[in-house]
Amino acid sequence: MRQRSLLCLVTAGLLAVSGCTVERHWGGSSAPAGSGQAKVGLVTKTETNPYFVELRNAASAAAQAQGAEFMALAGQFDGDNDGQVRAIENMVQQGVTTILITPNSSTGVLAAIARARQAGVMVIALDTATDPADAVDATYATDNVAAGRQQGAYVKAALGGAAPKVIMIDGTAGSTVDTYRHNGFLEGIGLRDGDPAIVGRDNANGDQSIAQQKMENLLQRSTDLNAVYTMNEPTARGAYAALQARGLRILMGSIDGGCQGVQNVRDGQYAATVMQFPRKMAEEGVAAAVRYAKTGQKPSGFIDTGSVVITDRPMPGVPSQDTTWGLQNCWGTK
Repeated sequence: MRQRSLLCLVTAGLLAVSGCTVERHWGGSSAPAGSGQAKVGLVTKTETNPYFVELRNAASAAAQAQGAEFMALAGQFDGDNDGQVRAIENMVQQGVTTILITPNSSTGVLAAIARARQAGVMVIALDTATDPADAVDATYATDNVAAGRQQGAYVKAALGGAAPKVIMIDGTAGSTVDTYRHNGFLEGIGLRDGDPAIVGRDNANGDQSIAQQKMENLLQRSTDLNAVYTMNEPTARGAYAALQARGLRILMGSIDGGCQGVQNVRDGQYAATVMQFPRKMAEEGVAAAVRYAKTGQKPSGFIDTGSVVITDRPMPGVPSQDTTWGLQNCWGTK
């Protein structure tokens, strides 16, 4: 992978992308834990997915509010482990005290994380857990199995007792979030991999255009379905476009809870989405980084930042909020 797979570099007071080069925003010497000055680096999966844009902007704002220095780097695409490794190495060289990372896979960047921690850098996973979990100091994230389960339970209830005939549009094959959401959905709807009720499945890497293409391909094989699982909202929008082109209105759920996704639910593109709270992940991660710089104190374990079903068609036994609430709180801290 070329060096330019490190795409996005942002300062705490500037949310505009400065270009596809690595720039320095402080001296290379590292401030030790307890010195008081937090230098926070954020590594996301991509710079274009709205979810990670929101997470980056929230982290930048939190750093600015708390007087911490901040930089952000991203891989070129979802699954760019090499880009994330180079981002970690670059941040260590620039003297960060804490790295916040949304790892592309649970195992793909473990060696680079270990080297950073050996250098005295606290590493916190956001959104996506590592495997093993103690490869990082702590994780602030959605319980993605639970989020998938919520989507599955909603779809099952909305089918009203009809036997499911499901197409699954997954994310990036082998990624932790994709696996957890996929498995959670199956648990919630009451199916297992290989069940004939799954009439088709494919991976779309969380990308709207790819999802539309993959859904079109699956619909060429069969249109005998009554439900669609999507692993995130860009995927859902792509799947909806393919269904709409064929005049099909199919029960569909998703996960993310961005403002656009909530509006999609209100407009009837899909029945429900499971809202996550990336702003909360980012704010709590930055707060932990500031505490670490001041006191040397580290958080530990998995901190679940929560999830909630958003729909205007509530179902018995599935706790939810409507789209009015969703638009007031999309990706917020509630």
